[in-house]
Order: sequence, then structure tokens, then C-alpha cells
Amino acid sequence: MIVNEGKRILIIEDDQEISRLLSVIFTKLRLDSVVAYSGTEGLLQLKNQTYDLILLDLMLPGKNGEELINLIREDSDIPIIVISAKVDIESKVQVLKMGADDYITKPFNQEEVIARVEVQLRKSSGQSSRTPEKIWRGLKINPEKLSVTLEGNELQLTHAEFEILSLFINHPERAFSKREIYERTWKRTYLGDDNTISVHVSNLRKKMAEITADEYIKTIWGVGFMLI
Repeated sequence: MIVNEGKRILIIEDDQEISRLLSVIFTKLRLDSVVAYSGTEGLLQLKNQTYDLILLDLMLPGKNGEELINLIREDSDIPIIVISAKVDIESKVQVLKMGADDYITKPFNQEEVIARVEVQLRKSSGQSSRTPEKIWRGLKINPEKLSVTLEGNELQLTHAEFEILSLFINHPERAFSKREIYERTWKRTYLGDDNTISVHVSNLRKKMAEITADEYIKTIWGVGFMLI
């Protein structure tokens, strides 16, 4: 049973059968869900209500999914899981770079959806075991406030980026493989068939580079990544 009962999920999906199926799944798990059938309606819901998670289709009437991600990320770090019929790696990489936290392809397995939703809600709830504020060089992470600063400047991170950086700062100067990062952050078996970790690390580097020219995340060729 999902531990985040009472959380509110916004489903932005124009296919009524799929949106109805997702609503039924979440109702059984005692999660509140609201459906928006277009991008424009989804934005209106976000303005009028507070949500803990967004499930987002890409091919929508009105504003499409990519446009929504960009608009949402202007002022919110709410977890976004894309559910799309687009199966190519390019589409996945694009939306992850934009700030989506996860990507599920259609047709989807119900248990997979539940597992991925659980992961994102657990991250955003702050219920996972966290340690006091961590400092490494000019980097500072406050797990309780879910805040990150670099040389005194706040970093606006997605939940996935926050979790990866938290893993790194808890083990500085230790090389992590993509498999280790994926399994320790997403709590699922790594299948090695996408670029999810590389994209999130690339996003972290870009955001850090906007503040400092100093390198913090190093690629260890043949291994993975390390905080230096």
C-alpha cells in the first residue's frame, strides 16, 4: 500500500479511457486525483489547486506537454512523470532535460505506474531518512527544507536532481555507476536501456555552471560520476 494517502495528483491526459484508468488506480490507493483533458485546463488546475504530483501526456490539445513542463518549471519543482506513446530515446531525453522527473511509455503496466508514483511522492514528502545539512566545498544541502545552495546562490532543482546530488554529497569523492545511482535513487532495478541518469547529471552540471566555473561533478569514464 502506498504510504502517501491523501496526496493529490493531477492527471493531464486527453484520452478519457487512460485518464479514467489512472483515476481508478489512485482511488484504490486512497490518493486524490483530478483529471485535466488539455494543456490549458491543466495550467488552470495548477493555478487554482495545490498538487503533489503531475502525470503528464505529451500530445495534448491546447498547450502540449513540452510547453507545460517549461511553464511549470518556471516557478515550481512539483514532481512530473511523463506518460507518453513516444518511445524514442530523443523524446525521453528532451523532456528530462526540460525538468521532468520520470518517463513512462504507453501502453503502461499498472504496477509500474504505482511504483514510480510511490517513488516521486516519497521524495517530495520528505519522509525518506535524511541527515542534517550537508556541506561540500561551496555546496550546501538542507534535506529538511529540500534546499540547495552553491556559493550562496540557491539552485532550483527537480526532485530527481535533488536526490542524485544528495547521494553524491553523502559520499563525496566516491565514484557511482549509473546502475548504483538509479537503483539507490529510484529504488528499482536498473535495466540499462535509457539515458535517465546522464540527463539528470547533465542538468545538474548546467545549473551549477550558471553560478560557478568550478567543477563539482566529474565523469569517471567506464564507471560513472563522482562529486569532487
